[in-house]
Amino acid sequence: MAASSCFSSPASALAALCVLLLALAGAALGHRPSGGSALSSTFYDASCPSAYDVVRRVIQNARVSDPRIPASLIRLHFHDCFVTGCDGSLLLDDDLPAIQTEKRVPANNNSARGFPVVDDIKSALEEACPGIVSCADILALAAEISVELAGGPRWRVLLGRRDGTTTNVQSARNLPNFFDPLNVLQEKFRNVNLDDTDLVALQGAHTFGKVQCQFTQQNCTAGQSSGALENLDQVTPKVFDNKYYNNLLEGRAQLPSDQVMLSDPSAAATTAPIVHRFAGNQQDFFRNFAASMIKMGNISPLTGKDGEIRSNCRRVNKRY
Repeated sequence: MAASSCFSSPASALAALCVLLLALAGAALGHRPSGGSALSSTFYDASCPSAYDVVRRVIQNARVSDPRIPASLIRLHFHDCFVTGCDGSLLLDDDLPAIQTEKRVPANNNSARGFPVVDDIKSALEEACPGIVSCADILALAAEISVELAGGPRWRVLLGRRDGTTTNVQSARNLPNFFDPLNVLQEKFRNVNLDDTDLVALQGAHTFGKVQCQFTQQNCTAGQSSGALENLDQVTPKVFDNKYYNNLLEGRAQLPSDQVMLSDPSAAATTAPIVHRFAGNQQDFFRNFAASMIKMGNISPLTGKDGEIRSNCRRVNKRY
């Protein structure tokens, strides 16, 4: 697989070892794959050896006309995994009465984007390796590639997820949101076996991308529509780095749910020390972000004979 090294720093072997050890520790605490099979970074080596390169090529092409797409794709992976596990349920369109889409819940409606790029990735993979790569794994691969293309860390993506055949709108309505206080965020992360370090690290994905001004701490200025876009990081908006944490230290986080990791009364004993750590050491942030992404990607995946490999990420396969 092309992502054979975890970090581009000179100490890549040490970084890779750190990520592996942290990931294994996280997996031990996380949800077990439901089909009894462990995920593996080599899952497609024999059945679809070009999978990583295919996904990367489509994303590289997409970002030429849509520079926001890397940040949008990683968000899809987050919002998929936090509902019923990393099973691609977020990608399903309405197919009533059996399937009600998760795309219209408040956290996703007019906000989650990048679905046509996922469709393009799936089409390219179906041409290269028909019926092999799941939509859930596409999201996991796209997240890692998007971070790496924006200058962030690399990690070995664990693969072997299968696609769910249902959605869970009620659970999707409880996704972490921009106005959650710290205790609510912590509870939502604990519910999927992610701790405070995971919370602070994964919120660091707000180091790139854009947000509608209606969700920011400053809200919209005079004359702006509620959907007007603002950079999440005003300093390096297209780069995946640790400047996000310096923004927090200066009280300039765009999102209320980010700033609470410092401003909440309980933060001093929980999240604030981690924010300070990551602000002062980008490699520390990168190592922990990669480990937390691996850990998050292990939330209740379907494996083995559970679920299916969708031929169209927007539709459950037809049963005849």
